[in-house]
Amino acid sequence: MSRKALIAIGGNSLIRAGERGTIEEQLHNANETAKSITIMIEKGWDVIITHGNGPQAGAALIRSERASNEVYSHTLDMCVATTQSEIGYILERALRTQFKLKNINKEVVTIPTMVEVSKNDPAFLKPTKPIGPFYTKEVAFNKQKTLGWDIVEDASRGYRRVVASPEPLRVIQLESINKIIDLGLVVIALGGGGIPVTYDENGNLKGKEAVIDKDRSSALLANSLNVDLFIISTDASEVFINYKKENQFGLRNTNIDELQKYFSDGHFPAGSMGPKVESVIKFIKNGGKHAIITSYEYLEEALSGNAGTHIMA
Repeated sequence: MSRKALIAIGGNSLIRAGERGTIEEQLHNANETAKSITIMIEKGWDVIITHGNGPQAGAALIRSERASNEVYSHTLDMCVATTQSEIGYILERALRTQFKLKNINKEVVTIPTMVEVSKNDPAFLKPTKPIGPFYTKEVAFNKQKTLGWDIVEDASRGYRRVVASPEPLRVIQLESINKIIDLGLVVIALGGGGIPVTYDENGNLKGKEAVIDKDRSSALLANSLNVDLFIISTDASEVFINYKKENQFGLRNTNIDELQKYFSDGHFPAGSMGPKVESVIKFIKNGGKHAIITSYEYLEEALSGNAGTHIMA
């Protein structure tokens, strides 16, 4: 009997620290990630891949702004949609290259994915998610005045736009994803957390200016697909307590009660490990069996139980 695993890849996995984010750099990094995913497939896993898009969506917004006098601009939901295809293309190329090297006869398909959010989500009243480039105070507040943006100050780097990050409620393409998995294909879906949409008074879909957290929506999809394993691939080999302090230590095997205690004690910042820990807790609470947080370099060892942080039901 086949086993299903969903692996959520961070957007920064394709653009590493210090890189410009050229397509060549992203393809190289995608190939490294694809090697680890190929190992999973060799071990008999049916794999669903989700991914972040933070750097890529930021770049898309810059292009849209700077070309706004010459071509039509993109709303934030359109930026998410375009980066889903962009990153899917890069990952597909990398996976097909690795499959060829390993003589694996597998097809890969990317699904642009919408996620329903509530139009009454309180996140829309208090945007908190920074996106796009940094601006001077003058430029930032001019955009606030002319475009209606919400702006926050980063004391050391300038001012940035912030948008809502609502809770994901339902993956619109869930049935399609299920059918493609049943065909034995590798699925790339839910890029950037999914394109945020709501329904209008006529029951038609409408895009929203928001960014859905990739780990939260990936946990939702993992539960909806009833996967056997939910993996969050990040830049750390495992979850650390007292991170970067003299008394730092890693968690190898844990449960949601222990994780919740450490979370409540402030060990997992909102801008880094916090959403990942919250997401695996929610996954297990909603019926998930096994989750792993690790980096792609340690994925093979993690599958054998010798690396990563394992959270069990």
